[in-house]
Amino acid sequence: MSRVFAILVTFAASFFTINAAHAEVRVLTSIKPVQLIAAAVQDGLGVPEVLLPPGASPHNYALRPSDVRRVQSADLLYWIGPDMEGFLPRVLKGRNLPSVALQTLPGLTLRHFAEDNHSHAEEADEHDHDHRPGSLDAHLWLSPVNARVIAAKIATDLSAADPANAPRYQSNLKAFDERLDALDLRLKARLALVEGKPYFVFHEAFDYFEDAYGLKHAGVFSVAAEVQPGAQHVAAMRTRLQTVGKTCVFSEPPLRPRLAETLVAGLPVKLAELDALGGYTPATAQGYEQVLEKLGNDLAGCLESL
Repeated sequence: MSRVFAILVTFAASFFTINAAHAEVRVLTSIKPVQLIAAAVQDGLGVPEVLLPPGASPHNYALRPSDVRRVQSADLLYWIGPDMEGFLPRVLKGRNLPSVALQTLPGLTLRHFAEDNHSHAEEADEHDHDHRPGSLDAHLWLSPVNARVIAAKIATDLSAADPANAPRYQSNLKAFDERLDALDLRLKARLALVEGKPYFVFHEAFDYFEDAYGLKHAGVFSVAAEVQPGAQHVAAMRTRLQTVGKTCVFSEPPLRPRLAETLVAGLPVKLAELDALGGYTPATAQGYEQVLEKLGNDLAGCLESL
């Protein structure tokens, strides 16, 4: 009996030692989409944390003291880069553990605002106030190709930090790639049905997704959140909508621009939402695919209903 007890004690000690080692690899991401990619790689071995709460803007988030402590203590930290989370560089100066600005990864496909041709600037009513022509479009996670690059980097880092489980991280990475292959086929079939239909956005955040699936917004109704546009500006936007006819205008949750209802009143235009961040998506292995699939379904669903 004592020998059996000793074996059980040894097994339990080994079990808790291994799991304690797993817990030591704490992954922190700046925004939800990166957390979801990391969750796919860590599946079964840990759950990455996310810094920004749902609904918070990565452009101007104000860090709390508890956030700063989390930034300093995480074993691995992933963020998009200074073109997205402008609040982070100052805090990261005091961090001694690895931090990865994803926009610097080799192999990414990067876009710049209005880089394709001059007509893009003419098609939009005006550029998004936060996105200067020629600046990096940092919404790079909306490209499935880029998501694969990010996942591969995270898998490499976790394998180095937790070598005993390197095969599992690589297996999770392979499963993620295979699920993205299937998702890509579904989205291409779904979005082919609305290709060429005009729509407008309040925030120029979806170019990577559009580029992947042959879509293009007809214009950007760029409005600074703190400034109500003048009557002349609103009239010009309504004229643009009248010219196009039946269409959709997409805002991003959690807030719809104040002028949205006024802008579309009496026109054959539908207001809808596209969520680039997926703020409330659970951090599961399939979370990233859920964000992209919902994005495609929401976009197609509005345009199909016209």
